[in-house]
Amino acid sequence: MKLWLDGGLRDAASAQVSVFDHGLTVGDGIFETMKTVDGRAFALTRHLDRLARSARGLALPEPDLDEVRRACRAVLEANPTARGRLRVTYTGGVCPLGSDRGENPPTLVVALGPVPPPAPTTAVVTVPWTRNERGALAGLKTTSYAENVVALARARERGATEALFANTAGSLCEGTGSNVFVVLDGEVHTPPIASGCLAGVTRALAVEWTGARETDLPLDVLDRAEEIFLTSTLRDVQAVDRVDDRALPAPGPVTAKAVRIFAERSAADLDP
Repeated sequence: MKLWLDGGLRDAASAQVSVFDHGLTVGDGIFETMKTVDGRAFALTRHLDRLARSARGLALPEPDLDEVRRACRAVLEANPTARGRLRVTYTGGVCPLGSDRGENPPTLVVALGPVPPPAPTTAVVTVPWTRNERGALAGLKTTSYAENVVALARARERGATEALFANTAGSLCEGTGSNVFVVLDGEVHTPPIASGCLAGVTRALAVEWTGARETDLPLDVLDRAEEIFLTSTLRDVQAVDRVDDRALPAPGPVTAKAVRIFAERSAADLDP
């Protein structure tokens, strides 16, 4: 397998990143994950726009998006895959030990791995930890994912594939790697970006294509929602059949329509 590292393709088995890379030592980095279909990345432009926004939010040097595009293309051509996960990682580069950045350039890695299609339905759990909607990293897609690792492990222990967070105000926020939508009185709602959730690319497309409303929602909306679904790059639109101990019809009619619309629109345009 070939990946892109700092300017060129490398063999994955021999590619090396410094042990002093700030992404490793303090989690000073950002990333994007894209679904690939027959050698093409879905919604590449939107993902690269968000990469640049995350870099600005973390005060990293502006990434060269033309280089990132070239890297994505090279990796996809070198690793033919019917359906894959393409990951772009951009870190603070080699730095002194500690939180201060050094003078070295950022590190850019682009890698690809195969991924199976998502299951049509899934189970989720709520967790007692909160997202800080006023934190310095709110809304940024950074490599500081340890909190998500802990929450996802809790979900796996309880037979689920995703964990859902409230924010510090007690409002529904997001999953570890997904956005959440609920159906109330037949209408689709999702937490606003101000809740602290990530501005998901799939979320934005689902809002645009289904007419979902951005609504501040209490966490207990999960106890009364008629239907619930998740969106993410690799899930697309995925129905939720269980929240904690509450079973749900999945997919319900509203979710089934959202699944169909997303599948049709995304197949018609790979870079919407």
